[in-house]
Amino acid sequence: MSLTQAEAFARIRLLRSPHIGPVSYRQLLARFGTAEAAVTALPDLARRGGRPYTAAHADRVEREVAGVRRAGARYLFHDQPDYPQLLAQAPAAPPILTMRGALALAARPCVALVGARNASAAAVQLAREFGAALAAEGFAVVSGLARGIDGAAHDGAFPHTIGVIASGIDIVYPPQHRDLQERIASDGLLLAEQPVGTEPRGSHFPSRNRIIAGLSLGTLVVEAAPQSGSLITARLAGEYGRGVMAIPGSPLEPRSAGANELIRDGAVLVQDPAQVAELLRRFDGTPRTALAERQQPFIAFEDEPAEGPAGSDIAALMSPAPVHVDELIRQSGQGTGAVQMALLELEIAGRLVRHEGGRVSLAS
Repeated sequence: MSLTQAEAFARIRLLRSPHIGPVSYRQLLARFGTAEAAVTALPDLARRGGRPYTAAHADRVEREVAGVRRAGARYLFHDQPDYPQLLAQAPAAPPILTMRGALALAARPCVALVGARNASAAAVQLAREFGAALAAEGFAVVSGLARGIDGAAHDGAFPHTIGVIASGIDIVYPPQHRDLQERIASDGLLLAEQPVGTEPRGSHFPSRNRIIAGLSLGTLVVEAAPQSGSLITARLAGEYGRGVMAIPGSPLEPRSAGANELIRDGAVLVQDPAQVAELLRRFDGTPRTALAERQQPFIAFEDEPAEGPAGSDIAALMSPAPVHVDELIRQSGQGTGAVQMALLELEIAGRLVRHEGGRVSLAS
């Protein structure tokens, strides 16, 4: 799809506006046809949701676009033909990415290698060896450029590797990976969802993890503690219906507890790169693990929302406890599109929070 410069600018402005996430972004494009029309409609939608609203200022977007150019990067929009196909299938895939490097790598079969930042020396060596072997088998190795397992996986697979960062495309994190990040941006592929100039924050890492999982046919956990970000990536891969694999570790090693837990919960136990390659080459989209519980996507507008309920009517059915959109449709007695429009108005007004699995709640 070819975008005009004005529409591309409006899309960036729409996504950078308050309370606009991947779901509301797509619903607004579906409802209004263009981002330019959607941006114009935002204040009225928020008013109907019960609060005043100001969209992102155009000069802010102009500064961002200039920063992307200075970084030697470019934008990638969700409906362009070179947007990674597997990522596009994931729930709440990022509508806009910035990138540097060889986008063709994302068209290869991809495998995510993730694990502990404070990994053991043996696990770091394993990650490097698995990365090199899988790259030699034709896979692009995806990871998050963190210390430990991530860095070793990138290093072993280089240059057939994709780094997904939790900051803007121009920010290096961690600082000791400055050279590695630049090498990946030059000879591999570097992707970022956050606007240029954005420093990484804790809330950015789960968002980054969903991209890593979404790009990949499967995710391999090399070593991870319980409740680590690596387990988030693996469980997201399972929810997306992708392969989930883990290398077992000693029960005496706390850093192996998370990987062992994944295996107990249904991840495939692997011990060499050939097993990973065999699993992914035979992957046909049918989940192989007990972790594979597909998320329900948010429903698009399926009927004309113009005569739907007021946002206050839908809000009266809601609380801070998440509830599935289908239940709101059932209880309200309204059509799907009407309820979705009311929810969209509440979200733009900052009164609604979207959760995984097609659930929503009132903002607390």
